[in-house]
Amino acid sequence: MFDVVKHWFWYDWVMLFLRLLISASIILTMVDVQGELTLPLWGAISWAIIAFSVPWFCLLLNFKYYLVTEMILSGGISVYLTHLFPDAYLTLLMPAFMIAANSAHKSYRWSAPMTILVVPIMISIVSRHNTLWVMIVHTGLAYAIGFAFHLLVVNHRQNEIIRDQNTVLEQYVSQIERVTILEERNRLSKDLHDTIGHSNTSIIMGLETLRLELPTTAGQDKLDSLLQLARKSIDEIRGYVHQMESPQDRLPLVESLQQLIEEFQVNSNINVRFRSFGEESVLPRQAEMTFYRCLQESLTNAVRHGQATEISVSLQFELRQTRLEVQDNGRGAEHLQEGFGLKAMKERAYNLQGQISVYSALGEGTIVTCTLPRQVEMPEEVIRLLLVDDQPFIRESLQTLLERQGDLHVVGIAEDGQQAVELCEQVHPQVVLMDLDMPVRDGISATQMIKQRWPDIRVLILTTFQDKQKALEVLQSGADGYLLKSMEPRELAETIRLVHRGGAIIAHDMSIKLFEDLEQFQKKPEAQFVETKTSDDYGLTTRELEILQMVAQGLRYKTIASKLYLSDGTVRNYASSVYLKLDVRNREEAVQKAVEIGLL
Repeated sequence: MFDVVKHWFWYDWVMLFLRLLISASIILTMVDVQGELTLPLWGAISWAIIAFSVPWFCLLLNFKYYLVTEMILSGGISVYLTHLFPDAYLTLLMPAFMIAANSAHKSYRWSAPMTILVVPIMISIVSRHNTLWVMIVHTGLAYAIGFAFHLLVVNHRQNEIIRDQNTVLEQYVSQIERVTILEERNRLSKDLHDTIGHSNTSIIMGLETLRLELPTTAGQDKLDSLLQLARKSIDEIRGYVHQMESPQDRLPLVESLQQLIEEFQVNSNINVRFRSFGEESVLPRQAEMTFYRCLQESLTNAVRHGQATEISVSLQFELRQTRLEVQDNGRGAEHLQEGFGLKAMKERAYNLQGQISVYSALGEGTIVTCTLPRQVEMPEEVIRLLLVDDQPFIRESLQTLLERQGDLHVVGIAEDGQQAVELCEQVHPQVVLMDLDMPVRDGISATQMIKQRWPDIRVLILTTFQDKQKALEVLQSGADGYLLKSMEPRELAETIRLVHRGGAIIAHDMSIKLFEDLEQFQKKPEAQFVETKTSDDYGLTTRELEILQMVAQGLRYKTIASKLYLSDGTVRNYASSVYLKLDVRNREEAVQKAVEIGLL
């Protein structure tokens, strides 16, 4: 009830004051004439108190409940008092005013006749001293005043809504304008730098090479003049580029977000708390702009859609990633619909190998989390690759596609499994992309040899075949992934990075077929006794064992992904790999077997 009262406006307090005033007057009058009352004084006062409180409590729940209780209780006490004192019909005027003021929608069709006609008729029946049409006129006038007051209240509420919406729209338009200007500034400055600036630099370098070919004084003077003009031009271009940079572009990320929050608080009157954790590191401009846009959109949505009154923002600089979290206390939504802004946020994060996650529930507000990996280009972070395939065109195409990535470097190419083993000893790759069907030595036997001799080398099977039996043999041989060559180059590069970090992955189409086929692989009755083994015996990585433990706790994939800062698809791939290595069909069987063999 307190939460309802604290959102009252001035007219709500006026109505409460009038109710208190009229109820107090009736009670004092009853005390003054208690000798003429047919009811005991305590009964009459109790009736007055009930007539004051019960309709008011009903009004907090539903206006229809209020109208009914007001007519019965307040109308009843007016009829009773008028039976004793003819002029007491005036006590009906305030209830008539209140009924009209609190009627809504189509309730006027029955509340007005009941208040203006039915109750006065009942009063005239019990009191012969009053003229009916006089009571109807007085009651109708009170009802009309209450209706006018109701229109005033509705108009005030509509104006408040319009003002709030205008504030949100002005803020949203301001942000869109700022985003548009920033994007245009970035585009123009980049174009100037990459086109005209590059052309002027080329002109200067070209003119410098001509200096030795112009031995005459006039030629030297003309060359110096052209060089001076070109240098002056490129200096002016640099000045334009720097002038185009917005203040937000020149600020560090933390200060930029703080400035955005301060402007938002001034325009929206919403309390926003900001905290930063960890040591601030230098991020790429695209990453900073992604965080900036994510915060802009989250703040706007919190007010525009969630009607939040408090927002909490935290920025965390971690070892391998940077995370921005925006949490509000708004209404939330059971089924969140992705609008243009949210889709744009996710696209920006996806382009930087990051992710946007949104959690929202009715009455619990909304949490928006933007996570971007730390992209630090360091020589030691380059992943060394060995390509193994018997098709020259495939080898050359893979090398061309993968070496476009700054952190992937092909250190060797092999035509078959035997060459792959020999090259592993020579070039020491970190990840091997292995074909299956090759002459001399196939991919499965080569993987087994590599894993036995160099367990730290990650082997990723890349094949055109969707053979379920071969997939099982590959995983049993120790391979860290099984993919199809039809996947997109970008997805392949991300998979290589994932496998290099210790993950394991299986092509989605293949995993579905494997799980369907595993239903036919039931354990034999004589194999009921299972030895206690370790995760190494089943080839489980540290990350896979961690996810298995969370699965055993009953956590869903989305929850696990949120805790480990991974995508939902990545967690599902890890789980699929665990199920295959444990030779089970689902999470229940995986947990049961993990307990039996001592992994949990």
